[in-house]
Amino acid sequence: MAALAWLLIPLVAAIGAGLWGSWANRTRKMRSDGPELIGYARFREAMERPRSGS
Repeated sequence: MAALAWLLIPLVAAIGAGLWGSWANRTRKMRSDGPELIGYARFREAMERPRSGS
């Protein structure tokens, strides 16, 4: 009986983690990649500019 209890602990933990994950993800809104792509474009432009000064 003790072995069965030790096998049920990970099962209950996995079910709890799945429920928590689905609950935590339910309120997330889909976000576009717009801000990240704009930042990356600015970074690329800065890297492509020739260095000035020293």
